[in-house]
Amino acid sequence: MTGRHPEQSTGSQQGAPTLIDCDIHQKWTDPEAVIAYLPDQYKDRGVQSPRILYENVAEFSRRDAVPDDGGPAGSSIEKMKDHHFDEFGVDYAVLTGNSYLNLTALPNRDYAAELAVANNKWVIDNWLVEGGPFVGSLLAAPQKPDRMAEMIRELGDHPRVVQVVMPMASQLPYGHEYYWPMYEAAEEMGLPIAMHPYTEGHGVTQPPTGAGHPNTYFEWHTLLGTYAMGQLVSLVAEGVLAKFPDLSFVVIEGGLSWVPHFLWRMDKNWKALRAQVPYLQKPPSEYVRDQVRFTTQPIEEPANPEHLLQILEMMHAEETVMFASDYPHWDTDSPLYALPPMPDEMEHAVMAGNAQELYGLPNDPTSLPTNGE
Repeated sequence: MTGRHPEQSTGSQQGAPTLIDCDIHQKWTDPEAVIAYLPDQYKDRGVQSPRILYENVAEFSRRDAVPDDGGPAGSSIEKMKDHHFDEFGVDYAVLTGNSYLNLTALPNRDYAAELAVANNKWVIDNWLVEGGPFVGSLLAAPQKPDRMAEMIRELGDHPRVVQVVMPMASQLPYGHEYYWPMYEAAEEMGLPIAMHPYTEGHGVTQPPTGAGHPNTYFEWHTLLGTYAMGQLVSLVAEGVLAKFPDLSFVVIEGGLSWVPHFLWRMDKNWKALRAQVPYLQKPPSEYVRDQVRFTTQPIEEPANPEHLLQILEMMHAEETVMFASDYPHWDTDSPLYALPPMPDEMEHAVMAGNAQELYGLPNDPTSLPTNGE
């Protein structure tokens, strides 16, 4: 795997991180803060994005994560630090955004792209400037790949920007060459590309499941892994991982237990059907093991924890899995209880080591600059 800032990973005298949380959702209190970064032609339009179709009747966010000023959960830096980082000893928090992930459902790709750029500049100026544990993601609106490639090159050299994040749902599967300008830019900048669910079935995206539109949030959330499978097989079979060997992908919030089955089936099909994918020079599972990482939340919880450990072993978790809590959402996973007992080496890799390597993070978070200079 490759990552950013490799020279900084060994430059600190502080001990290595023990907990890197790879899915933290920050939120703005007032959309006017983001509108200020929009081009003039879009300022009057403000912030518009499709609402999610599948609502959690108990709300998306934890009520105990609401800050004292009554703002949205995830909008207060101090509340996040006190309530989550200090509680569990989080060394790094990878910010992945909020409901702006549903930009992919907007039919106006020019407006969607400028909203993404405005959001990213707001994150840099209002969250990454805080320093400490915060590192961030550049949200990309994949329906405008050339503009997003330009944005990745413009903002991707910020020392606290560690990845690009795209919605899990799209108009075309992500292996399609339409998206390749973004991949070229991300590989050039040394930034992994993460995929996060939220927008499935909205606006111009495809139905959330192969069976069509489900009826409830329960169904939508149960099938999170299937969306990841669809995008991942496309990335492998269309040759993205082979063509961009220094580009990594991160599957966020898709669960884990499907991964061994998925890899076994791809390898079996590759043996008989490799003429259709001549650019794959090794079994598909090896590309995934080398270039794809999976975050833990929402982790499956079998009655026998040994069964989950077996799955982690089958998917080489000591190389491929990174911890995520999904704070402050309703199903936040605790770093103390979410995972089964693991061998020490695997536990360190999952809780911090794999993310530190992927993102090229130094041992001491305070050594990372907070501005783009």
